[in-house]
Amino acid sequence: MLVDINVLQLAESPRLGGCSEEFVRKLASSGTVLAPIVVHRGTHRVVDGAHRLRAAVLRGSRSVEVEYVDGPVEDVFVLSVSLNVATLTTADREAAARRLLRSHPQWSDRAIAASTGLAAKSVGVLRRAVGGRAANRVGRDGKVRPVNSAAGRRLAVEMIEARPDASLRDIARAAGVSPGTVRDVRRRLLAGLDPVPERMRAAEIAEVEVPAARSEVRAPGTTLPILRRDPSLRFNEHGRLVLRWLEAHAVSSGEWATVVDGVPSHCRELVADMARGCAEVWAEMAEALERENRRQAV
Repeated sequence: MLVDINVLQLAESPRLGGCSEEFVRKLASSGTVLAPIVVHRGTHRVVDGAHRLRAAVLRGSRSVEVEYVDGPVEDVFVLSVSLNVATLTTADREAAARRLLRSHPQWSDRAIAASTGLAAKSVGVLRRAVGGRAANRVGRDGKVRPVNSAAGRRLAVEMIEARPDASLRDIARAAGVSPGTVRDVRRRLLAGLDPVPERMRAAEIAEVEVPAARSEVRAPGTTLPILRRDPSLRFNEHGRLVLRWLEAHAVSSGEWATVVDGVPSHCRELVADMARGCAEVWAEMAEALERENRRQAV
């Protein structure tokens, strides 16, 4: 279907660097027939084909061939990522996954991985850093499953005690768990075990645990000299590696403010995304160190 170019709107690109002007010029001068542009019907946003649209504009075209897609507005970016995933860099995919974890926290790691071209384990790592958690998650098959079925198991216990003759399916449907989970709950009750396995109880605690607030965070200029003098770090392979990381990335709260204005406008988005990504990885490492410290203190 031919559509007036002026009607179409460019949606947010899944590419951190946006459109490649060089590629647009090559397309415009190639003389080849441009493939149809994929457009969201409800908003006229371009889902796939931003380069082709801009090339058509350079050619002086007034209309382009369009294929419409339907769906919720909030899924426009998801579809754009899926259609362009083969040409996205790893940084593009990770940035897209972080965005989906914030906008679609109910999606499972596998569902987000399928849309972004990442491994499900990589999405899981990003989820822990971003905090994209929900009580239930929607898998690739469209089924809704609880992240932690501890509450469903406890409800199943109450129903088993109230209705001992009820079928597995009836209890499962009412408790929001699978028949297999109900069977396991019954087995654990008969064996005198807690119907909620230890790992689920630990995950349940982790979900609500709030780190203690720190009254003071030392400046890098104060902390680094102390760490450099520590022989347990200096004469340890992992310790030396940590020191190199800290020395390379330590920035005080006042230092970054002086360089923001000097970052070229076309690089700001990339620098911001990389800074945010580094911050998320450092936060994940900090949490792991604090968890290990608490574990050894017990």
